[in-house]
Amino acid sequence: MAQLTHTEYDLLERAIIDGRRLVIYRRGTEYVVIPQALRVRGGRELIEATHPTTGDTITFDLADIDSLHVIQ
Repeated sequence: MAQLTHTEYDLLERAIIDGRRLVIYRRGTEYVVIPQALRVRGGRELIEATHPTTGDTITFDLADIDSLHVIQ
């Protein structure tokens, strides 16, 4: 994925604050998750999220994401 725009960062940050779900497409797979944090590790931007059904933690590298959408 190309770097997020300012608007997309704002939507992502608001989703984290409000606990809104994200739909993330990565390598042809759709994930619906609840974002917990946006972090930087080793120069990589990561979304740390929780699966809403299982409660499992999943981490997405922004560089590996094909697209993301906030569910309103």
